[in-house]
Amino acid sequence: MTLELPVIARVAAALVVALLISFISTPVVKSIAQRVGAMDIPKDNRRMHHHPIPRMGGLAIFLGFLLSALIFVPMDQANRGMLLGAVVIVILGIFDDIYALPALPKLLVQIGAALIAVLSNPNLFSENPYWSLGSLAIPLSVIWIVAITNAVNLIDGLDGLAVGVATISSLTMLVIAMLVSEGMVALMMAALAGGCIGFMPYNMNPAKIFMGDTGSTFLGFILAVVSIQGLFKFYTIISFAVPFLMLGLPLFDTCFAILRRLSKGQSPMAPDRSHVHHRLIDMGFSQKQAVAILYVVSAILGLSAVVLTTSGALKAIVLLCALCLAGVISAKIFLSNHNDSHKEPIEQPKEEDSHAPESHDDLRDPAGGSEDGPPGEGAGKQD
Repeated sequence: MTLELPVIARVAAALVVALLISFISTPVVKSIAQRVGAMDIPKDNRRMHHHPIPRMGGLAIFLGFLLSALIFVPMDQANRGMLLGAVVIVILGIFDDIYALPALPKLLVQIGAALIAVLSNPNLFSENPYWSLGSLAIPLSVIWIVAITNAVNLIDGLDGLAVGVATISSLTMLVIAMLVSEGMVALMMAALAGGCIGFMPYNMNPAKIFMGDTGSTFLGFILAVVSIQGLFKFYTIISFAVPFLMLGLPLFDTCFAILRRLSKGQSPMAPDRSHVHHRLIDMGFSQKQAVAILYVVSAILGLSAVVLTTSGALKAIVLLCALCLAGVISAKIFLSNHNDSHKEPIEQPKEEDSHAPESHDDLRDPAGGSEDGPPGEGAGKQD
């Protein structure tokens, strides 16, 4: 059963309002970031942009989302708790983008924000027998929210990557909510998607402003909380798989990063340059190509989540396998052509070679050092 037309119109209006507010406010936020010193200054070999770029752009996404949600979304106790937790996360992100806060205080504040959202909805899991875990429900919910908050933070390593993945995830959740008649979730996700889309023109390569921790942690927080409130309440065990598919890319990258660092005897928060987006750049892809590939991966996972919700597990698995196989074949063909195009040597004077720009020139880590630690200290922080 899908939503009725008036609700669909409200969903569309929520998306458009958030988009316009985010788009209009981003230049203002950029000016504020420059005045308060929230600048991303490249200082090491993992950050490949060569000039300071304002961060804290996530504040524009938050403003678009917040105003749209206040206009269109009914403010019950659960939604008020989620918005209050989001405000805490955004304030933390602003301070981190300006002052480069240590990891432990950031983690504690994130846990506090997650508790605000979870405790504001005491009946969050009572409707789903699979979440009837007694005293484990609250800590598991907090772990999920903090994990997704930092997972989205981790993938903010290329221009437009985190905001694009968040857009795809929010649109996926929007479609699923409309298909199962969860009007409140649909409105919330429309507001989030609109805020992201309005910010994207300023964040795509070459980025004019970075979202910083202000944006990446906010997006992760909202996606995590809404996925619990809106999707884990279904009367089916399949509901567990849907959020993991929608957020599959940041979750995989985070888990892979932690396992990789532990296998090397490093701290899970230790910075490195081996995330999925780094590996694509090192394979020879441009930043735009790497971002496009990861968009496709997110879209495949999102489409599988929609099919899983509407058609069952078997069809979703078949679709996911078919799309992955097509993706692998396409990637091999593309890589073969890409490598062949680089086999012909190009003779240039040595003087010109020494001044040629590097092929990875536009790779960057996220604003506020968000790429390298959940929620660790960043490499691109200010002095």
